[in-house]
Amino acid sequence: MGNLSVLVISHLVAALYVVAIGPVQILRPRRDRVHRIMGYLWISAMYYVCLSSFWIVSEGHFTWLHALSAFTLVTVTLGLVVAIKGNIGAHRGNMIGSYIGTLIAFGFAVGVPSRSIPRLLSADPGTGIFVALLVALSIGAVYVSLIRGSRSRFMARSRAPRRRAEVPANCTHG
Repeated sequence: MGNLSVLVISHLVAALYVVAIGPVQILRPRRDRVHRIMGYLWISAMYYVCLSSFWIVSEGHFTWLHALSAFTLVTVTLGLVVAIKGNIGAHRGNMIGSYIGTLIAFGFAVGVPSRSIPRLLSADPGTGIFVALLVALSIGAVYVSLIRGSRSRFMARSRAPRRRAEVPANCTHG
């Protein structure tokens, strides 16, 4: 399980990012710079999860999870394209649908004892807990730094002295 372990672990870490970032992106009321940056991170992790799944095969053949991965590659790409075009409703639908599909796949991938991830985690549960905490902390750190960065830029703009309109030299007030 040597090389497969590295692949399965990296796949699991990326899937944890997708699962953890999703609800915050969906439920966060502001659709600002933080949303866009975290969205690009989410999309990157989602692409990795989907693409890496094609090298994780159970008993030498593809399963319905691989079909879901192919479908998700399409829906995530469509979600990105329609967001860039400004169709936020279609963007939201594609991304929420992709997220729900990921939750279903994640539940199946970690819930069926014969799959690679449960076997890997049962062999070393401490590492699984450590990785999950590391993922959660790193996502929290990214959000905090992005939100603080946005607030500090806002505060700098609001504290900046307002420029007064210059009056031309040849203008008389009378």
